[in-house]
Amino acid sequence: MSAPLVEARGVTKNFGNITALDGVDLTLREGEILGLLGDNGSGKSTMVKILVGIHEPNAGEVRIRGEQVDISGPKDARDHGIATVYQDLALVDELSVAENIFLGRMPRKSVAGVVSVIDYDRMREEAERILRERLNIRLDPTTRVEFLSGGERQAVAIARALVTDPDIVIMDEPTSALSADSTARVRDLIRSLRAEGITILIISHDLNEVFELADRITVLDNGNLVGSVDIDEVVEDDVVKMMMSGSMPQETAAESA
Repeated sequence: MSAPLVEARGVTKNFGNITALDGVDLTLREGEILGLLGDNGSGKSTMVKILVGIHEPNAGEVRIRGEQVDISGPKDARDHGIATVYQDLALVDELSVAENIFLGRMPRKSVAGVVSVIDYDRMREEAERILRERLNIRLDPTTRVEFLSGGERQAVAIARALVTDPDIVIMDEPTSALSADSTARVRDLIRSLRAEGITILIISHDLNEVFELADRITVLDNGNLVGSVDIDEVVEDDVVKMMMSGSMPQETAAESA
């Protein structure tokens, strides 16, 4: 069993009188794919937003490689090796593939030792290298994103996450609304990231996808941790019962005996 890369311990998050997370623990092991599941309102999004610095917990702590860390913004998350691919991808249709990959981090060069300008040649070369060498995808880096397929757009969003050489990639509904072909391609991309040694947290409503990709599953229910299970120790019905009953499979079986 690999050592914990990320540990959230006793994380609580309140929004006024509403408790979105109530003392939740979450463990992400180095080199694994973890599926985070739960119905709407279970606390999945809140937990992710805490890990990427959008929200700060009211109680609890987050540890990376055993060291307690303060993630008070997305930059802190990036500094700690965490990258995120959001469900809406946050791409700019009017910009090129390369510009989207390096959005907010465009390489620059000095002209005449005085003026700093964007180094478009370097940006295109680096974008093409990331797509080709790390994701095995050939895309013209000068193509505007608006002309890409759903799977190609997802690949661009993943490539943008890789610019910072993260240890952890969080993916929110990575194949939502994609065609069957694009879904298969994106799942292959996820496997290629895992083969590089990148740890992946997937938030998904697609149980088939989670069972195809993940090593373990963690289920939340109404802001509480139901539990975590190894993928080879459960079937889909077990996980559905965890989500519906808020209890572990053996607990559910004991209650019905």
